[in-house]
Amino acid sequence: MDHYGAHQIADAFRTVRNNTLLIAAEIPEENYGFSAAEGTRTVAQTLIHISNLHRFQFAVNKDKVLTTLEGFDFPGFIGPIAASEQVPMSKHEIIERLKTTGEEFENWVRTLSNEFLAQVVTMPPGGSPPSRTRFDMLISVKEHEMHHRGQLMLMQRLIGLVPHLTRAAQARFAAMQQAKG
Repeated sequence: MDHYGAHQIADAFRTVRNNTLLIAAEIPEENYGFSAAEGTRTVAQTLIHISNLHRFQFAVNKDKVLTTLEGFDFPGFIGPIAASEQVPMSKHEIIERLKTTGEEFENWVRTLSNEFLAQVVTMPPGGSPPSRTRFDMLISVKEHEMHHRGQLMLMQRLIGLVPHLTRAAQARFAAMQQAKG
């Protein structure tokens, strides 16, 4: 019996993306140019980066179903994506892009079979680990987004906002304290 397959990946991704969308909505547009330190992404650049996270997985698992990444042109693929993250976009445009790309990834993942998810892809020479399942590769989109969402939550704190997940946890704790009495 499978406990975690395509539908669970899609559902977990949707939860993560919905939380990212809440953060994107809560940060005022005038703070989208804020970065936590010199040389780091701004709020806007981080959100645009998040909207691009699925593109590599599409390239190697959807557009072309590769069994090895040996010879894959990583700089040629990543260069234009990284450049696109520097193009200014409005808060509304970024949020719409997050919604659209999230739905695109989620809907595609839902169509995948357990057999497809179990396929092994060989990493380039020196890659660690030397191979990964497609399941592992696809779940990394959610994990990568969560990494950057943590950065966004720190940026929220630095501009004086309390992240929604923190507020929700504080409210639950206060309710438990009040119920105790």
